[in-house]
Amino acid sequence: MANDPIHQFQIQKWIPIEIGGLDFSFTNSSAFMVATVAAASAFLYLSTSSRGLVPDRLQSLSEMTYEFVANMLRDAAGTQGMRFFPFVFSLFVFVLVANLLGLFPYFFTVTSHIIVTFALALLVVGTVVVYGFMKHGLGFLNLFVPKGVPAILVPLVVLIEVVSFLSRPISLSVRLFANMLAGHITLKVFAGFVVSLSTFGFVGIAGSVLPLAMTVAITALEILVAFLQAYVFAVLTCMYLNDAIHPGH
Repeated sequence: MANDPIHQFQIQKWIPIEIGGLDFSFTNSSAFMVATVAAASAFLYLSTSSRGLVPDRLQSLSEMTYEFVANMLRDAAGTQGMRFFPFVFSLFVFVLVANLLGLFPYFFTVTSHIIVTFALALLVVGTVVVYGFMKHGLGFLNLFVPKGVPAILVPLVVLIEVVSFLSRPISLSVRLFANMLAGHITLKVFAGFVVSLSTFGFVGIAGSVLPLAMTVAITALEILVAFLQAYVFAVLTCMYLNDAIHPGH
């Protein structure tokens, strides 16, 4: 089981809770979601508590993260999009910290489960729909009717636009989930090779050098992927929010 690459994704009940026949158990996934929020909150609080005129390293990192997300949102949705900054910033930091925590041995990667990433994606799309109708009323439906389309093609174009819109939570969630799942499985497989080959004595230890080097390389790649997937999730969120702010094409 130690070399089973799938075992690391199994949900385990830590505190069984059942109410009205429904399972509300506190699991390892729940624990690491709490740990993700706690770690992100603690870092932001500690790095900004002093608010020095000349920032130290932690404050500089916190301020760079703030500016990075703010610039991303302004570029995608304009200055009006800044009203969504707390939402986008929270999503970016949560996904990033969850991805990074999952790289530690024996830790659980919450973003490797489709139910978690799909819930985040539904939150994004739900926010777009609710704000779009609140802000523009039925004018939000202009999102599905691009300007300049010949009348005869409108039904076909509307159908394509609706299908594209409904596929957003699927693509947004699957992209993050699949990258985290595949990366951790690959990392576990090569790490398992190192352990297995080491049991064959000197020849096995010598042969384990290559999978060990691959494990180190994949770990470095996974750190990059952790940042990249958080960025992709956040930038797509900004683009979708832009549709709610400016539904006209």
